[in-house]
Amino acid sequence: MRNLNRLSGVRRYPPGVEWLILKRLPLVLLASTATPLCCYLVAYLFPTPAIGETVEKHLATVGIAAVATAVTAWTAVFTVAIGCLIVVLMKGPAYVADQYPLVDADQPAASEAEAKPPDHPCDPA
Repeated sequence: MRNLNRLSGVRRYPPGVEWLILKRLPLVLLASTATPLCCYLVAYLFPTPAIGETVEKHLATVGIAAVATAVTAWTAVFTVAIGCLIVVLMKGPAYVADQYPLVDADQPAASEAEAKPPDHPCDPA
């Protein structure tokens, strides 16, 4: 395609912190999932409910907190990953854009009648 030609002489920006973050995200995702799971496992093996609370209610509360923490961490990791991918895409190669002729680029038009844009082949009129 003619419209997707890369610009010549334009350098790509060097990779930066975004690649370091992207490479560490799987480990962060694993740690952020394992930590609440380990907390629930400890609560299950060594239940210490409050006075007047049943073990089942205590485990349910800890389970809900563990799931909420894991889902929040997953959301944060996913958001950071999207941000890093946007930076990677923005640092990619530059492409030739469509031309847009400026009618009064050097001197502004004096009146509204003179400021009429040129006829475009796609105009219905």
